[in-house]
Amino acid sequence: MKKIYIVDHYLPFPTSEYGGLWVVLADDDDECFDLIADYDGSAEYNQQHFATLKENIIKARIFSVESTEESYVVDSFTT
Repeated sequence: MKKIYIVDHYLPFPTSEYGGLWVVLADDDDECFDLIADYDGSAEYNQQHFATLKENIIKARIFSVESTEESYVVDSFTT
């Protein structure tokens, strides 16, 4: 069963462009993390904010859904 994650991952200025609100369809927390990290595409961001992102995924609102779709970032709002 897939899950919809609504991840509130805002970061303070000046790195705020790497944070935001993420909506992700994923199988589990690890896949959600990988999808957001890959979607952003910034190696510097990935290294600096892995711990914060993982914490925010654990705190995310999560909804179970019946879906046969591949996992993906449904939407994001980043500043």
